[in-house]
Amino acid sequence: MSIDPAEARPQRRRSTRIDDVAQQAGVSTATVDRVLNGRPGVRAVTVQRVLKAAGEIGYVIDEAQPASALRPWRLAFLLPAGSNRFLGMLGRLIGGSQAQLASFNMRARVDTIESFKPELLAQHLKKIGREVDGIAFMALEHPTVREAVDSLAERGVPAVTLISDIANTRRVAYVGLDNRSAGRTAGYLIARFIGARPAKVAMIAGSLSYRAHEEREMGFLHLFEDLFPAIQVVGLREGHDEEARNYRQTKTLLAQHPDLAGIYNIGGGPEGIARALKEAGRQHEVVFVGHGLTPDTRSLLIEGAMDAVITQNPQAAMMDCVSIFANLRAGRLATQGIERPRTEIVLRENLP
Repeated sequence: MSIDPAEARPQRRRSTRIDDVAQQAGVSTATVDRVLNGRPGVRAVTVQRVLKAAGEIGYVIDEAQPASALRPWRLAFLLPAGSNRFLGMLGRLIGGSQAQLASFNMRARVDTIESFKPELLAQHLKKIGREVDGIAFMALEHPTVREAVDSLAERGVPAVTLISDIANTRRVAYVGLDNRSAGRTAGYLIARFIGARPAKVAMIAGSLSYRAHEEREMGFLHLFEDLFPAIQVVGLREGHDEEARNYRQTKTLLAQHPDLAGIYNIGGGPEGIARALKEAGRQHEVVFVGHGLTPDTRSLLIEGAMDAVITQNPQAAMMDCVSIFANLRAGRLATQGIERPRTEIVLRENLP
C-alpha cells in the first residue's frame, strides 16, 4: 500500500493567528493589532502580556512585524543630584547613548533629584511613572519609596533598582554590586595593607538610608570580626557624599584617633577625605579605600592619597538595565541572560 508523503509527515496545527494571540493574552484582537503594529494606547503591562502570549503559542512576531516597528520604549533613569562624581558620570553616559539605545528601540531620559529625601524620591517615581514605560533608579530604604515602587507595578510600569536595592517590593530586578561582599573586600584590603598589628580603622558613609551603604558597612564590620579581631573599627560617620562634610568628618576622626590607620569611604566625596589626610601629613600613612573609579579617584590613586578603589563598569550597568527592559518587552524573564556585575578592584598599578 502506498502512503502519501504528505500523510507521513506530522500534521502541523493550523497557522497561529492574531485571534489566537488575543485569546492567549486575554485581550481583544484590536489590542493585539495595536501592539504588533506599534501604535499607542496600550499600557506597558498589556504590551508585555501580548508579546509573552505570542511567544508561548509560537506566533512569530518578526514575520508579522519587525521589532523596529514597535513604538520605542521610553525609559527614565532617576539619579540623585549632587557632587557624587560616579553618579554624575553615569548620568552623562546615559544621556550620550541615545543612538545606542535606539538600536534596542528605546529612548532614555535622565532625571535628577535632591539626594537622601525618600518622600521626594517617591513623588518623582509616581510622577514619571505616568510618562514612561520603565524606570531605573537608585533606591532609598523607606516605606514611601516601597509604596511608590509597588504602585508602579500595579500600573504596569517596571522598576529596576540601580546601585542600591530596596527590600520587599515588586521591583523587577536589581543592577549593582553585591554590596555586602564589596564591604568585606574593602575591609580585607585595608587589613592587608595595615598588616598583622593592632590598629584602628573608621568608615564614612554617604547615608545609611541607602541599602547599598548599609550592606557595605555590615560586610566591613563582619570581615574584621571574622578575620582580623586585632583591628578595631572605631565608628561610622555620614558625609552625604559631600566633599566639605567628608573633610570635616575626617578632621574630627584624626583628632579623636591620632593613631588611626585606615579609612573606608562607603560613598562619594573622596576628595574631602584626601584633603584632610594631606593637611595632617598622613596621606601616606592612613590606608584609604573607596568606591567608584572617576577622574578624581584616578588622580588620588596616582598621587598615592588613595590606596584602592572598588568600582563597577557604568556602561555595563546602563546596558544591563536596557537588557532587562528589552527582556520584559519581549515577554522573557527580566534577568534572562544577565549576570551580576563583577566587583573591580583598581590600584595605582593597574589603572585602566
